Amino acid sequence: MLRVLRWLRGGGQGNLGAWFGQLELRVLEALWRKGEPSSVRDLQRDFPRAAYTTLMTTLDRLHRKGVLDRVKSGRAFLYSPRLTREEMQAGLAEDALQDILGPGAARLRPVLSMLVDAVSRQDRDVLNELERLAHQRRAEGQETSPAVRLGSETKPRSGQADSRPPAASRNRGRKS
Repeated sequence: MLRVLRWLRGGGQGNLGAWFGQLELRVLEALWRKGEPSSVRDLQRDFPRAAYTTLMTTLDRLHRKGVLDRVKSGRAFLYSPRLTREEMQAGLAEDALQDILGPGAARLRPVLSMLVDAVSRQDRDVLNELERLAHQRRAEGQETSPAVRLGSETKPRSGQADSRPPAASRNRGRKS
């Protein structure tokens, strides 16, 4: 819950540091900036003080967490992010809120109250958008939000099997 509060306090923008280690986040940022699959050697120019093996280990960890895809190219691997920065932020935020909200409706009131208070202090337009979305969901007869697209994966509604990359669901508390 503290990660979610830090994320909200940080404006929810760019605060992936609650889920990733400092070097992991810098590597992700470099890959997003490059916009194309990159090898360890390609990234080494962006990290002159990091050893080749440190970058290789960091990329491997991000791959095992499901954050990066990798393909073999000769003797090296080329790594690319599975999700855009925005998709990752949205997926992690939704996961964190799901953790807080849990299955019981009785637990919702304090969390929703905190969210509305935090949003109303920051931005009246966001509060209006939240109200519009709530009315829209009621009009559509939906009690839960529709699945959120995360890259090529679909985030299921609660109660369905989880087919998302592990980074957006199971490994966010681990820092490397």
